[in-house]
Amino acid sequence: MTPQEFEAEFRRLLAASDGEVDNTGCVSCTDCERCVESTFCVRSKGLLRCHYCVDSERLSASTHCRSSKDLHGCTHCEASERCSKSSYLVRSVDCSNCTYCFGCVGLTGKDFHILNQPYPRGEYFALTAKLSAAVLKKDTRSALGR
Repeated sequence: MTPQEFEAEFRRLLAASDGEVDNTGCVSCTDCERCVESTFCVRSKGLLRCHYCVDSERLSASTHCRSSKDLHGCTHCEASERCSKSSYLVRSVDCSNCTYCFGCVGLTGKDFHILNQPYPRGEYFALTAKLSAAVLKKDTRSALGR
């Protein structure tokens, strides 16, 4: 096999993969593509062993996540990206082993943070209750091109 033959076959395989939209081993998923062994997910792509995720892409071993991308082992995350083993993140990116973070970037092992700053538990919930509706509504409008 020559390098040119390798490249040609590799490009052919990529093109064939791009056209594949079937789910494998999924149960009760709706409008999903390329998902594997997932259940009750909606409008998602490329999920692996996820459950109850909505409008998400390339998640693995995650549950109850919404509008998120590239999460692993996460639960109840919303509008978050590239996070792992975290729960209850909102609009956070590159966080690992975190719980209850809102608008955080690059944190590891943190709880009750807003924009990477720590907050007492009660204050965290009071402030995020005010911020959530406005911030998530704005994200939805942006995603829809409005």
